[in-house]
Amino acid sequence: MNLGAIRTHFKALLNRSDITDALANTFIDQATARIQRTLRIPSMEKTHSYSISALAGSVVLPNDFLEGIDLSYDNHTLSRLPMGEMLDRKKTGEVGNPHFFTREGGKFLLTPSPSSGTLLLNYYSQFVDMTADSDENNLAAVGSDLIIYGALTYASDYYLDERASLFEQKYTQFMNEIQDQANEAEITGSLQAIRPTYNF
Repeated sequence: MNLGAIRTHFKALLNRSDITDALANTFIDQATARIQRTLRIPSMEKTHSYSISALAGSVVLPNDFLEGIDLSYDNHTLSRLPMGEMLDRKKTGEVGNPHFFTREGGKFLLTPSPSSGTLLLNYYSQFVDMTADSDENNLAAVGSDLIIYGALTYASDYYLDERASLFEQKYTQFMNEIQDQANEAEITGSLQAIRPTYNF
């Protein structure tokens, strides 16, 4: 379901004549931001490859990075260190195959520092922004109902709508359904995609 269709359903459920498309889009954006703080599904997973050809003590995170899954160097998974321990190890200036990493802002610090090889980052990515009415992202494809009720929770706060608790209950229901389905597929090894639901 694209942005235009999501907004149409949202406005129909809110049932107010004084809401503009711009304000509706703001509520939809707020809902998306809230959802991606907690939802973790396969369509959010990405892999970023770093080809290292010179001494590298750190690597920059992808722009859409949300949460790391694992980091590996030449098929060896790196372990995470507390910042203090990383800084102590960095002082030695050790060069070689990295075994440890620490996140510092928008980058990962590595130790030892590699001078060549391939670093692979598996991570959860942010959903692509929907700006045009025809736009659809991975979340909208499987969870348009979740977006709509998430937007309704923000709208109910804005308008002091007495249906706030109902909207929140529906939001929680759809969130749990999508996450549970993703978790079950992970456990069973199923290749089935998450089924979209349009129970408005």
